[in-house]
Amino acid sequence: MTEAPPWAAAAAALADAVTADAPAWHDAVCNTPRHRLVPRWWQRIPSSPAQEWEQVDLPEDSPERLHTTYADVTLVTRVGPTHADHATPGEHGKGDPTSSSTLPGLIVSMAHRLDVRPGQRVLDVGTGSGYSAALFARRFGDENVTSVDVDPYLVEAARTRLAGFGRTPRVEAVDATGGLPDPEYDRIMATVSVRPVPASWLHALRPGGRLVTTIAHTALLITADMGPDGIARGSVQPDPATFMETRREADYPAKLNEVFTTARVREGEDVRPPDGPVPDLWQEWPLRWLYELDTPGVETRAATYPDDGRRVVWLLAADGSWARAEDGTAALVHQGGPRRLWDDLERVRRKWEENNRFPLHSMRAELTPDGSHLLAPAAAWRFAI
Repeated sequence: MTEAPPWAAAAAALADAVTADAPAWHDAVCNTPRHRLVPRWWQRIPSSPAQEWEQVDLPEDSPERLHTTYADVTLVTRVGPTHADHATPGEHGKGDPTSSSTLPGLIVSMAHRLDVRPGQRVLDVGTGSGYSAALFARRFGDENVTSVDVDPYLVEAARTRLAGFGRTPRVEAVDATGGLPDPEYDRIMATVSVRPVPASWLHALRPGGRLVTTIAHTALLITADMGPDGIARGSVQPDPATFMETRREADYPAKLNEVFTTARVREGEDVRPPDGPVPDLWQEWPLRWLYELDTPGVETRAATYPDDGRRVVWLLAADGSWARAEDGTAALVHQGGPRRLWDDLERVRRKWEENNRFPLHSMRAELTPDGSHLLAPAAAWRFAI
């Protein structure tokens, strides 16, 4: 009798934890050596003055490595333009994550929603470490799975590591917002967020096919089925999911630090009390995501004054528009630049309240190659996505 490898027990425990609602995926999780797909990763340095990360590189079968790689956590593998594989000893990564191995429970949940049937062709958008491609290939066969990523190194590393334990799905380096490796797929799952929903996905999705994706800068997870009329219809799911957005360059565009420098202390061109309480956009996430759907591309920041506990919220836009709202007994909003961002936020809040603060998972999705939308209940609000 062949002795089980050292990682088998850890993988089985992970499978028990993440497949309770999707038992058909238990075998795939049990038999996928995640630690071989993620040999190194970045770990955020607590309280670092900048957004800095340190490399974690542990022996392959060490208890520490198995404990972490078989936990239901996301492992950040690339920060800015630097992959953890390429970091030198003692080197610190700086910036935002640009690739990761997503927490296995979320992958299983999305794959369960995808509802793949035997013999169907699956497109896995966002190869990353290759973990989701490995799960699909284990369950439905290598020949039925294609995985794509914009980063040639990630693709080559995933292809090599997958082959190391016998998995050979098709893995290609392409910008998935453009042309795809094949003209048709039955199922498409994206572990990167998008806006707009790429026309190429909707052209390639066969009638009866299903798409699962998230909308960039929100945690709105959408499931939609392609109809015979070329429209994929579905809805926002009740459980949120957050992914990095698609990118074409080695890193994402820089933060709006110059606009923030202006917004931090400058007297606004328009100064007034807020219309209602200053929202905490990190707690009132439905409002923040509705605002993003309505007024896309606005960067949000917040802080709390240590002396008196007053909160301040900043809204920043690439065109130089900005807003600063401070709460307290004499709450004020300062706004500058060509647009009035806080006015837009208050308009969104009023309209949401007029529509009974509907839950975001009550929105319907209509996706076509010519334009995709989310529709609020009774079509009271329509967002291009």
